[in-house]
Formats: sequence, C-alpha cells, structure tokens
Amino acid sequence: MSQPLDLAAVRSFENLEFLARQLVEGFITGLHQSPYHGFSVEFSEHRLYNPGESTRHIDWKVFARTDKLFVKRYEEETNLRCHLLLDVSPSMYYPAPGHDKLRFAVLCAAALTTLLQKQRDAVGLVTFADQVELQTPVRSTTSHRHTLLLTLQQLLERPAAPRRATDVSGVIHQIAQQIPKRSLVILFSDMLGRNPEEQTASLAALQHLRHQQHEVLLFHIMDRATESEFAFAERPYLFEDVETGEQIKLQPAQVREQYRAAMQQYEQELALRCGQYRIDFVPVDIREPFDKVLYAYLVKRGKVR
Repeated sequence: MSQPLDLAAVRSFENLEFLARQLVEGFITGLHQSPYHGFSVEFSEHRLYNPGESTRHIDWKVFARTDKLFVKRYEEETNLRCHLLLDVSPSMYYPAPGHDKLRFAVLCAAALTTLLQKQRDAVGLVTFADQVELQTPVRSTTSHRHTLLLTLQQLLERPAAPRRATDVSGVIHQIAQQIPKRSLVILFSDMLGRNPEEQTASLAALQHLRHQQHEVLLFHIMDRATESEFAFAERPYLFEDVETGEQIKLQPAQVREQYRAAMQQYEQELALRCGQYRIDFVPVDIREPFDKVLYAYLVKRGKVR
C-alpha cells in the first residue's frame, strides 16, 4: 500500500522533474500488483468501454486478462489536450510551510505532467488566485514538459502569497472562453470562498466548462483533520483569515459542532453539483497517499473520446 508523502521532504529534492518521474514509475509499477492490473499496460492504447457504444472494438484479449472492458484506440483518439488549473491563493498555503495544500497540489501536477507527456498528450498549466498569474501553451514536447516542471519547482520555493482574495469563478469563466478545442480540464483547489455566494459562483463556472464541451476533473484539496473535522486541541486559539487578515479568538469546542455541520453541508453540495454537471469530483486529503490522484486521471482519460 502506498504511504502518505512527507510534504516537508519534497523540498529536499532539488529536481522536481526527477521526483515526479520516480513517483509516476512507482505508481505504474504498483498498478501491476493491484486489482487494476492491466490498466498500466493498456492505458496508452486502450480506453475504458462506455456502456451503450458498439462492442465491435472491444479488446477481448485484454478482457480475458483483466476482467475489464477496454476499447482499442485509433491514432486520432490517442492524443489528449489537458489544461492543469492550479489554485495558488493564500489559503492553499495552509496549514503550515512545508506541509501545505499547495505543495501537495504542485507535486500532483508535476506527476500528471510527466504521465501526460509519457502518453504523448499535450498539457498546459494555469496558475491563479484573484486572477490568472500564468498561462502556458498546450504542448506535448519534452522541452515543454521540462519548462512546466521548472515552473512548478519555482512554486515550491516561493514564500506564501500576500493577502488577497480568490476568484475561482472568474478565472474558470475566463479559461472556458479561451480554450478553443475540446479538452480535459483538471482543477486543483480547496474551493474555499469568503461566503456562500462565492462558492455558488464557483460551481456555476464549472458548469460553464461543461457547457463548452470540456471534460472536467476537480481535485478538492483539503487538510481534512483541521479543515473538515476541526480537530484542534482544547486550548485558546487565535484564528486568522489568510485572505482578509480578520482574526477571531476562541476555544475549538465552542464552534466545532456548527463548523462541522457547515463544512459537511458545503462538501455535500459541491459533490452533488459536480454530479449534476457530470464533473468528476475527487476529495483529496493532503495527509493521505497521492496515488488516487493519478488513478482518477487514468479513469477520466479512459472516458474522454
């Protein structure tokens, strides 16, 4: 079984490109020893069978080995265009330097970039907070992958961003208008807004991507122990909003029950709306192994035609 990543140790790797390659190779090797044996061998030339389509192109030899239905890909099906959207707003630097959500997201993005290039798929990167900070071309070359990984490496090394708001909805609407061809859009974000209206707007923006015929995969990145369960020790804390600087002093027990209920309601609403919009929603805890991110991508890629 995969072990959780030591996010603090990631910084000791001066070469993120090398680390990403090692993680991808380890993940693919692990698939051979998992219930998904065969996926790692076949996913470059096959895709998962979608119920209702013709069975004439099912690879029955693969079915005999894996007990899963795969369809042979033709040359025009094999290349994918993927846009990685990375939230770099102040809340992504939580909970602490070296153990933050952004570090986890950067490593996952680096591994996906490596996996995409291994598949000869085209990939581009967008970083954003209150506006788009960086938007790269979408290419499949080795030199482009190297450039993206250098960019991600720089994100690991920069200090936390100054206080500013997050505008997930505005950025997603902008990207939806700019992407010219049907693509796979992968979003790494905690999806936290200052109020329910902002969160609702973010969900509407995701629907905009689907309206433009893009496939969407949302990785909802959280430090689940503190952000969902509010598992703080019973002592006074001074909580500070990293985007506004607003502070409040309290004992966790004073608000834990109400906080958990509010977070549970929001997460359920997020999952429900994504289901309605046919968006793949994957909750991710930074304290757990990251393999589910790569596997979710492989499953999604199998659906993209």
